[in-house]
Amino acid sequence: MKFEGTAFRYGRDIDTDVIIPARYLNTSDPAELARHCLEDLDTSFVDRVRPGDIIVAEENFGCGSSREHAPVAIKAAGVSVVVAKSFARIFYRNAINIGLPILECPEAVDAVRDGDVISVDADTGAVADKTTGECFSAQPFPPFIQEIINEGGLVNRAKRQVAERRQDKR
Repeated sequence: MKFEGTAFRYGRDIDTDVIIPARYLNTSDPAELARHCLEDLDTSFVDRVRPGDIIVAEENFGCGSSREHAPVAIKAAGVSVVVAKSFARIFYRNAINIGLPILECPEAVDAVRDGDVISVDADTGAVADKTTGECFSAQPFPPFIQEIINEGGLVNRAKRQVAERRQDKR
């Protein structure tokens, strides 16, 4: 899984209420959630973000409630990967469950500036700031998590496995 895009740099403790405000939780439509992603933190985010762009954030990204709406909104907005110093554990698992790649790489977060073009190889953990030429290493996902993300999330992976089992029984 290789990604390249413009970095959107944010601070620490970005909670799920900031990622997708509670007033929009009456829908689970990814496109509708994407229209409101980060609007209380960065009113221009949804107008500026392009498919493949990357969120870079400080510690504790995704803290707050356990809603899956937050990673869904990020992914549906076009963000390809989130790189942070650390993630709230429930957000971390929810992101993987819906197929949003996330990597912890404190050194990259310290170096990357808003607007830099960065590339991420989630298979190897390589993070490169194409603007400055600096390179960093994150811990890559183990193969089973890579599989979940590659298949677009846990539900898609489970559906494939069930279909394969049914096919094998025929």
